[in-house]
Amino acid sequence: MAEAAFDLTPPTEEQLEELKEDLNEDERRVLLEHGTEAPFCGVFLDEKRPGVFTCRLCGLPLFHGGTKFESGTGWPSFTTPFAADHLDTIRDMSYGMVRTEIVCARCGAHQGHVFPDGPPPTGERYCINSVSLDFTPEGEPLPDKLGRGAPEGEAWSG
Repeated sequence: MAEAAFDLTPPTEEQLEELKEDLNEDERRVLLEHGTEAPFCGVFLDEKRPGVFTCRLCGLPLFHGGTKFESGTGWPSFTTPFAADHLDTIRDMSYGMVRTEIVCARCGAHQGHVFPDGPPPTGERYCINSVSLDFTPEGEPLPDKLGRGAPEGEAWSG
């Protein structure tokens, strides 16, 4: 599935407004206002099943479950994105430090930050807010929130 081409065209303004209507207050704060959820409380912190983590807002696959690791930071952490072009980076100078923010390449929703202190093979730690993600277990259909069709909406297998 990783080789499948996903449509990275941004949602229309109308589609984006519809997607935003489905968010709760915490999801809005994190995804749209670049917030952060509290550590050690996210629903995906202990998720270990095979599957794929997708953008909560638009459904684009962002991480394979097999790249998730226990970082001890209190947020789900991954070593590698689902596909390099599924995430964009932004220089983040908030809170008196310089960090690399990561956002969904399709809809721009805030996901978290990437740090150069992860394990092999990449040495990177993608530190992600659970509230920024949805999870599709292996064998179940990926979300197709924008109605774009295959490979979205098809069963995923790693």
